[in-house]
Amino acid sequence: MNAASPVLELARALIARPSITPDDAGCLELLGARLAALGFQLERLDRGPVSNLWARWTPQTHDASVALPLLCFAGHTDVVPPGAPADWRSDPFQPEIRDGMLYGRGAADMKSSLAAFVVAVERRLARHPEPAGSIALLLTSDEEGAAVDGTAHVVDVLKARGERIDWCLVGEPTSVAQLGDTIKNGRRGSLSGHLVISGIQGHVAYPQLARNPVHQAVPALAELVAEEWDRGNAHFPPTSFQIAAIQAGSGADNVIPGRLEVRCNFRFATASTVAQLQDRVHAILDRHGLEYALHWNCGGQPYLTPPGHLSNALQAAIHGVTGRTAELSTSGGTSDGRYIAGICGEVVEFGPINASIHKTDECIAIADLEPLARCYEALLDRLPGRQNEP
Repeated sequence: MNAASPVLELARALIARPSITPDDAGCLELLGARLAALGFQLERLDRGPVSNLWARWTPQTHDASVALPLLCFAGHTDVVPPGAPADWRSDPFQPEIRDGMLYGRGAADMKSSLAAFVVAVERRLARHPEPAGSIALLLTSDEEGAAVDGTAHVVDVLKARGERIDWCLVGEPTSVAQLGDTIKNGRRGSLSGHLVISGIQGHVAYPQLARNPVHQAVPALAELVAEEWDRGNAHFPPTSFQIAAIQAGSGADNVIPGRLEVRCNFRFATASTVAQLQDRVHAILDRHGLEYALHWNCGGQPYLTPPGHLSNALQAAIHGVTGRTAELSTSGGTSDGRYIAGICGEVVEFGPINASIHKTDECIAIADLEPLARCYEALLDRLPGRQNEP
């Protein structure tokens, strides 16, 4: 690939914009201008400090009384903070090419995917200006953060208007060892808990006058860690419980603490529900006689797209470009696919190799940029088809 590659040049332009959540830093204006030139109707659905774009293209010859099938590309312009610039070999927001790699924050997660989206659509419409379906892009600057004013908000707006999506591809970096080896067709849910266990503070020399919440909590925490929450299913691994943080004590060696704080998280499969997990945790804590308060936050429900039309079409597209057979997987963290699944029958995720995401010296192989765009373009070629569901 030479420096004139449109995917490379657009990816570099996006990386050069320091779009740390929730600041879009002008990425949507850059992408929107390219889409508007193709005839996309642009709608900004910003909320608070978050920038959101819903862009939709419909053939000019389309009969408005006929519903067209809709393929949506979804992604985020925001990136995680780069950390100390001195830890990077080059400025994280000055894209640099060296040794066949493109370096910069967002190179893999996921500005290269956004560039490939736009170039794929440009090429597809240049070859075939009147395809049988509609194309959309849903882009936000609030995926790496709280993720409440971004895709979730846009989905609420579309749902209120009765708009549905037939197929959605989220450009998350899903590839593991080689571009095209893995597609995500679902994700586990995330349920976090903030547990506060109360005791009675006192002097370590007089434990009979105090109540140590750490000592009381250890057996209960050990039981929570050892518990088999479910066995997963054909698509998901078993639900995982992890203690993320424990804090107690005044900082003095001779003081029994008066409270213990524990932060924990479930990554849960469709084999369990939020209510079931919460009830079982409370039952264990109650059985151990703890005085506690527990506050829950569900960061996302699990979603699953069984193998079908979209995953088959994407696997065929990837194989045609790379020669690889992509495996379906539900591993990893959460993504905005969990929101889009509420208005879309089939959601998958596919993008670059994820080895460097959220790390210093984040990068993508330059040799993967054009094939990524060609995979997206080939997917557009393979999805004429059915009408939007009511």
